[in-house]
Amino acid sequence: MMALPRARLLALALCVALAGGCMEQGSSSSKHLRPLSQATLKELSDKGMRKEDPILVRIYKEENVLEIWKPTRDGRFAHFKSYDICTWSGKLGPKIKEGDKQAPEGFYTVTPAQMNPNSNYYLSFNLGFPNEFDRAHGRTGSHLMVHGACSSAGCYAMEDEQIAEIYALARDSFRGGQREFQVQAFPFRMTPANMARHADNPNMPFWRRLKEGSDHFEVTGIPPKVGVCGRDYVFNASPLDPNRRLEPTAACPPLRIPEEIQVAVAAKQMRDETAYQVALAEIRLQQQQTANGQAVMLASLEEQGSADYDAVTPAERASTRIAEASPIRTLSASAETIAAQPAAVASAATGAATAAESEAVEPVAVQPTGAAGLPAVATAFSGVWGKLVDITGGLRVLGKEQPDPDPAAAETDNADPMTTGSVPGDAPASLPGNRPTGRSAAAETGLPRLIPASAFAPIVHDDDPFAIFDLFATVGAVSVPADMVPADVVPQGAVPVRQAEIGRK
Repeated sequence: MMALPRARLLALALCVALAGGCMEQGSSSSKHLRPLSQATLKELSDKGMRKEDPILVRIYKEENVLEIWKPTRDGRFAHFKSYDICTWSGKLGPKIKEGDKQAPEGFYTVTPAQMNPNSNYYLSFNLGFPNEFDRAHGRTGSHLMVHGACSSAGCYAMEDEQIAEIYALARDSFRGGQREFQVQAFPFRMTPANMARHADNPNMPFWRRLKEGSDHFEVTGIPPKVGVCGRDYVFNASPLDPNRRLEPTAACPPLRIPEEIQVAVAAKQMRDETAYQVALAEIRLQQQQTANGQAVMLASLEEQGSADYDAVTPAERASTRIAEASPIRTLSASAETIAAQPAAVASAATGAATAAESEAVEPVAVQPTGAAGLPAVATAFSGVWGKLVDITGGLRVLGKEQPDPDPAAAETDNADPMTTGSVPGDAPASLPGNRPTGRSAAAETGLPRLIPASAFAPIVHDDDPFAIFDLFATVGAVSVPADMVPADVVPQGAVPVRQAEIGRK
């Protein structure tokens, strides 16, 4: 009599293992009917929310947080409560195929039919993976849940008390008339600093699409309308032709996005991109400093004839020489460039390692600091300036209009700021520190040729378009971040750039 139930249990366990998901089957009970606690009801009331109001779920893997958002009296959604995720399986990145034990990332929709009061994991709801985007990319998987029991095989697992409250909030929102709620599953909070930390991750192009959806929600306070066309997410977009539909695997038709949303999202993306470039420059500087430290250590070991140096492989020696000979010069201008960097670096390292084995590697001589004592990171920060030019669509020139460039100098002065990491142009010869040595400013200082930052003012703030200059100072006719000027170097005239500009107005 006991053989049959035992066989069923074994079959169920086998199905769960093969699926890589959280298979759902259980007995009925009244736990799904448990009302919200008085403390939770009071918290809702204090925030101007009602239990019957709609909900939105946001999940952040790296922070191990699930958030519930609800609309306030003005109709905009606001954060209600955060719950610690007990565990989630896999690593940062989307679920690709059945059995990879990855928790999904993306935009999902949950209906009442996806709520499971009879779950083996206390209570649960199905995320609805794969969605249209996943299917367009051939991704497979099933039974991907948010559930209790603190156990996961491709799901987001909560403690039982937490899933009980989350389930009740969803249930009451359905009772209030909400037909479906949106789940936004992210690898991490989509901040510029986090995006910079993971800039070299091959999933970055996908994560930038997720960030765009996050931006739409954050600027409007309303869950975005999510569509898929051209095998990509689109947000708050509808075809210009009302007779056309979005097809996940077909090219996107001409789309219409409400202008007020488009402008607000673009403004946020411009601010975030600027902060991202600064954060990325700081990370690259730290990486360069670490590599330089390793180079010094290896050189010391080699000079001492230490046995530890003999233990270092030719490939490691080559990679250290590459890092030593490659100061920070440019910043990536797009997600595609960022995602391509690891492959390019790997290719360079492989080639250098081969050359090292044949004793053919010669380190390239570089000058990490300029004549004024400025760190080489000034070059990286000038790439931020170039990105500002790209984002704002042009520069505003202060004072008199600049003369047309000399055609003869076009071949040397037409470099793209996003390629060189600097704004091209020689510093005026009349400024202090410039000597007619017959060598270029770049050769004299070790820095790329820069026009002083005071010559430009990208339109960053509507109320004060020159606020960006508070961050720059002029040293040796070069504009650099003020906080990067060494203590023993006095900026030109000891006057910050913006004050100097105001004095000439």
